[in-house]
Amino acid sequence: MTDIILEVKDLTVGYKKPVLSNLSFKVIKGMFVSLLGPNGGGKTTLLRTISRHIEPISGKIFLKGQPISSFKPLDFARVVSVVLTDRAIPPLLSVLEFTALGRYPHLSLMGRMTDQDYRAVEAALAAVKAVHLADCFIDQLSDGELQKAILARALAQEPELMILDEPTSHLDLKHRVEVMGILRSLCSAKGLTVIAALHDVDVAAKISDQVLTVRAGQMTASGRPEEILSSQAVKDLYDFDQAGFSRLLGGVEVRGDGLSGRAFVVSGRDRTAMALRLLSKRGYALAAAVPDDSDLDAHVAKALGGLVFSPTSENKEKYVDSAKEALGDCSLLVDGLGEEGPLAGRELVAEAKRRGLPVLSLDNGNLNSLIAFLDNL
Repeated sequence: MTDIILEVKDLTVGYKKPVLSNLSFKVIKGMFVSLLGPNGGGKTTLLRTISRHIEPISGKIFLKGQPISSFKPLDFARVVSVVLTDRAIPPLLSVLEFTALGRYPHLSLMGRMTDQDYRAVEAALAAVKAVHLADCFIDQLSDGELQKAILARALAQEPELMILDEPTSHLDLKHRVEVMGILRSLCSAKGLTVIAALHDVDVAAKISDQVLTVRAGQMTASGRPEEILSSQAVKDLYDFDQAGFSRLLGGVEVRGDGLSGRAFVVSGRDRTAMALRLLSKRGYALAAAVPDDSDLDAHVAKALGGLVFSPTSENKEKYVDSAKEALGDCSLLVDGLGEEGPLAGRELVAEAKRRGLPVLSLDNGNLNSLIAFLDNL
């Protein structure tokens, strides 16, 4: 039987007025669940409602099959730990002492720590790779170190469910990767369930077991990221035109504005992704001829908003004719075929030369000639 740790039924949340309405979803134990949506869309309000910081306007929330309101505060804290963005950091505490604050739901009335409590604190510090910080003062840490300490305090509660609001905001790349890797590992190795509001759809696509998307007061989708994070779904969620999300690439590609014209790229299989991105950054709209639709370069070109020509999507004659027609709108061609590219690709390169277009050849994907050409324009 599936172990459901959290269930939401017909939930409406907000501050006097609804922010999100008619929410219904289930969370399975051990899953990493990402909550995605634009700023002001209600992600934080939903998390604060689940964590009992604010009362729901209507609807029901069940924790381990019981109404969430039925839990006494200490019982709730033994199951759920919460890391929100408003971090209240008491001064003059070491990281060890700060982490030990997470043991409060488990202490006796006298508040004394036992050997078991100290072991839990040490295990929490080890889990977030912060044992070396134990004797440091909490108010002297960097942002990344502080976030690790906050996670350690939450883990010291030994929760079954952890709720986090933007856990990687203000962190550098190293600490973002570390924090998300730690949380993902805890889900798979320890059975911890994580619900996190995230800004980064790329990270959510790569790390989540389940994604909930919210926009305009409603939950727009719930399911596996591989199923619901399509290019159109992400575009609608964040309302952007100058970028495209690729499910297969698992990320967002930022499109050029086309003010530099259009560049045609001929791919010899997975050779020109970097060239496509470089051209887009330099303001070129794109057209690309690829060996087949499954080629990496095809996915990159599509995410960048390019015209993509492939013999697997139409017959060879039509593919070549359509590609040649697109050449008429281009100001240069990038040849990524290599020495033994397919005949159709070589035909397109020859046609570009015949028309007098600049042709830049990539030597095993080397971008030097293309960079030099673009720099000298």
